[in-house]
Amino acid sequence: MDLVEPILAIADKLYELCGVVKANKKRCKRLAERVFALIELVKVVKVRGLGKSPDPVKRGLLELKLTLESAEKVVKNYASSSCMKRIVKAFDLGEEFGTLNDRLNDASRQLSLALQVEQRARMDKLFEEERRKKEDEDDKNCDYEELRILLQSLVDEKEKTKVTVDAVQTTLEQTQKDVQDIRGILESLRRPSIHLQDIREIRPEELSYSIPIQPIMTSENSELFKGEYNKFTVAIKRYAYPVSTSPQQLRSIFNKEVDTMKRFESPHILRMFGICVQNEHGTNPTYLIVMEFCEKGSIRQVLDSPSRLPWDRKIRMCLDAAHGLYRLHQSEEKFKVHGCITSSKFLVAAGYRVKLGGFELAKTEISLKNCKEDKKSSMMYVSPQQLQDINYQYDKACEIYSFGIVLWEIATRQIPFKDCPTYSKIYNKVCVEKIMEPLPDDCPRQFKDLIDACRSFDPFQRPSAGVLVDKLCTLAQQNDED
Repeated sequence: MDLVEPILAIADKLYELCGVVKANKKRCKRLAERVFALIELVKVVKVRGLGKSPDPVKRGLLELKLTLESAEKVVKNYASSSCMKRIVKAFDLGEEFGTLNDRLNDASRQLSLALQVEQRARMDKLFEEERRKKEDEDDKNCDYEELRILLQSLVDEKEKTKVTVDAVQTTLEQTQKDVQDIRGILESLRRPSIHLQDIREIRPEELSYSIPIQPIMTSENSELFKGEYNKFTVAIKRYAYPVSTSPQQLRSIFNKEVDTMKRFESPHILRMFGICVQNEHGTNPTYLIVMEFCEKGSIRQVLDSPSRLPWDRKIRMCLDAAHGLYRLHQSEEKFKVHGCITSSKFLVAAGYRVKLGGFELAKTEISLKNCKEDKKSSMMYVSPQQLQDINYQYDKACEIYSFGIVLWEIATRQIPFKDCPTYSKIYNKVCVEKIMEPLPDDCPRQFKDLIDACRSFDPFQRPSAGVLVDKLCTLAQQNDED
């Protein structure tokens, strides 16, 4: 119960902040309304106690506190920025609302355990998924239109300044840069979102390839090309061997997966556009999977490159990756875990934005493959429990351990367990000696503690994906302020 008063204090600050923001007003107001509703739950818990299931309620209070702290920093940092920075953040901040609202929904479910049935029903209605999605989409469209009008007025104002400013060259250069930045945001607002595109079967004539048509990546069973679909740059995976699956069988499998894939809509999960069958009626049809293009490749490729990665960038990359994992873990039952988290499963787009991949259209892709996956390259990500018992049931805690190894890779840029080339040596280090590979001396303390928590031998000590998002968001905000 010691958490109740701090939660109420943070909520009051957040509610006040949401009332003074200059952009994204609708979404901030909606966030404040949901926080207010949750605070009513907290007050009921304060009066009635933790109920018949105290542990989930305690966990709900703790996670709600983390979420509110994260939300407060996001909104406070945004509200206190200069005009130009505030506008850019208004555009970027849109991505944060989805996760913040999902985290509030998680808290409402856990805290509702302490309430009467009629009160739970009221909260379920407020946070019902379809209703939330419609409200959030309407709010986003309204905020984007208001932002577009504001940006256009600023462009007009800056253009006038550009004409009148002659004496101060630096001011003129800054004005030109501001106009360019604003126009870039305006152009982004006008473009349809990549995540509004349907997943469907794509006709061959809808695809075009970058010239020269050469694979940007090859593997034992596929080639990856850069191309264009529906005005978006895409990656086109072409299977490089004869496939026994017929186009009809493939379509049947694909159509069943599309409905499931729609649940994964997120800027932090690799977007799949669909499949394409070429030369369908020939003796050897070609199968393609069309997906979002990430120009920097996988996290592992970025870490092996000479790219400069200061701590603030590393933390932002980890936050993006955690967003993707959280979105997956809260999805429908049969897809609650990825199953093979490694640094190669996260792709890096422009601006070092990280997206989770490697599982989309899984059944469709499996139906195309004719070779077994190499398990040797992923054994360093296996949890201690699975190392000890091959029949141990893979769960979220196992996945958080694997994710902890990915976080360690980002922090160090090194290959995990590079001095342990065999299963037995990894087993001895992890399960017998219980040694964690060290982090750099200059690694921020809170970041180090979070990575170590994910790599804990005891699965109970590992945080959930939602807690990871909250804590990494707070860390990212702190680094922005420094």
